[in-house]
Amino acid sequence: MLFIALAGLVVQGSNGEYPYLTPEERVEVVKRVKQALPQDKLLMAGSGCESTRATIQMSQQMEDAGADCLLVVTPCFYRGRMDSRALINHYTKVADSSSVPVVLYSVPANTGLDLPVDAIIQLSQHPNIVGLKDSGGDITRIALIVQKTRLQDFQVLAGSAGFLMAAYAVGAVGGVCALANVLGQQVCDLAQLCVSGRWDEARELQYRLIEPNTAVTRQYGVPALKQAMEWFGYHGGVCRSPLQPLSKADLEQLQVKFSSNGWL
Repeated sequence: MLFIALAGLVVQGSNGEYPYLTPEERVEVVKRVKQALPQDKLLMAGSGCESTRATIQMSQQMEDAGADCLLVVTPCFYRGRMDSRALINHYTKVADSSSVPVVLYSVPANTGLDLPVDAIIQLSQHPNIVGLKDSGGDITRIALIVQKTRLQDFQVLAGSAGFLMAAYAVGAVGGVCALANVLGQQVCDLAQLCVSGRWDEARELQYRLIEPNTAVTRQYGVPALKQAMEWFGYHGGVCRSPLQPLSKADLEQLQVKFSSNGWL
């Protein structure tokens, strides 16, 4: 039986606070992680910037720093003009210029922009675009993307542990989950149960992960994730301004979300 463990690390995703880092810092983080990461683990580096030119440049720097593949978020500052034509052009140019595979990244909670399904379908045919991290949580949309891209060598990843089971049920092949920074083994256990077809057990575990996952993503965000990491023996550290630490009231509520589900 296949045993599911963490396949690797995503660096410079949403929880890496990449918008608050200088380009030099972003590259340095990837270099340091590459030095520390076991060779059998995948290093996916976020290289998305607002312009196509900057994204290509950052992607090259991430490759040079040791990234095995790139996670490229949708440009969103001019989101009103980021239609399928613009995004297909953007991602095609990035993928054409990269010597490592590219993973599309749709995170509408942060960008206000869903990567359109028709754009994903067309981009899935590009030989160097290998997958999608979808953090939107719309299972109907995820199922449609899986259906429309299944003839391609294209992998759909759930972007959150809160809907990981549902994503597996409609054909996703894994996840990139903020909660794995805190409850990594439990997230892997959920994936294992899904792959093994043990859906009743998977459902019970999924129930227990929803509240803490929501707390460290949509509800309280990065400050909550870093605090939870400290509780579980990891080094979360401080957030970069303008993000602020949790208030006392929010901290108490965060603790309830974890303790009431049996994790603290």
